[in-house]
Amino acid sequence: MNRIDRISAILIHLQSRRVVKAGDIAERFNISLRTVYRDVKTLEEAGIPLIGEAGVGYSIMDGYRLPPVMFTREEATAFLTAEKLMEKLTDPSSNEHYKSAMYKIRSVLRMSEKDFLDNIDGHIEVLKSRRGAGGSLDLNPLQIILKGIGERTVLSIHYFAMHNQQNTVRCIEPVGVFYQDNYWHLIAWCRLREDYRDFRLDRISNISLTGERFRTLHPNLNEYIARSASERNLQRVVIRVEKRIVPYLNEQKYYSGFVSECEVDGMVEMTFLTEFMEGFVRWMMMYGDAAIIVTPDELRLKVRDLSNMIMLRNS
Repeated sequence: MNRIDRISAILIHLQSRRVVKAGDIAERFNISLRTVYRDVKTLEEAGIPLIGEAGVGYSIMDGYRLPPVMFTREEATAFLTAEKLMEKLTDPSSNEHYKSAMYKIRSVLRMSEKDFLDNIDGHIEVLKSRRGAGGSLDLNPLQIILKGIGERTVLSIHYFAMHNQQNTVRCIEPVGVFYQDNYWHLIAWCRLREDYRDFRLDRISNISLTGERFRTLHPNLNEYIARSASERNLQRVVIRVEKRIVPYLNEQKYYSGFVSECEVDGMVEMTFLTEFMEGFVRWMMMYGDAAIIVTPDELRLKVRDLSNMIMLRNS
């Protein structure tokens, strides 16, 4: 990226938030803080009304706006792809809001980019899992939940707990939402249980904002997930599998605590966090002839013991 493009991108970045730290700009554009200061000074000299405070960050004077931004073809394609995801993976309310935003985005595109999107629109699709996506089509909980998170407002929910087959009414303080294994989840502080709980959105039959603001400073979602993993004494497992096997793992790897993967020495190295090593062993045995255990040694021993037991029983 040349300097002119970078300075323009920095200006857009500054408009995206109330306050932007110099370190965040440096990290995004892979530049030094000294370069950030120089680029910001260039913006100031160009007449951009910037406000900078040491130790806080930069902000643009309220009311200042850039003229309509021209999106690149790649950016427009990314928006179209996101629209397909929103249509199938969120509730109708969120989908309608995104469609409205897409009309605004399309309105500022060049004619050639509009034609390009029209040509590929029918060639991108998101298919729902055969297991069926969770969530009530009439409830539209995501917008309410996100409003509660943003405004730090207590939510009231009617929730069906699968483990005891009971319906309860709870007041909760929302922390964050995430999508996993075809379901939306809400992490929140439950006042009834006096602890953090994971609520699946398809089991919420009613939800509303109570109007009560909560003052408790909860961890953000990533901090909660990291802390939860630590408290559950999850074990880190690293294995390498042949590339030909990877397509067959599909969603199964997520049920075994999949975290990440990368290519190493012509194989795919996968990292997992599991709290049930015995279950992981039995899952891995399905493709064990095409896998190598990197760590831990405990996994090697359990695989060996299970293999010996199978041999003895069938000898």
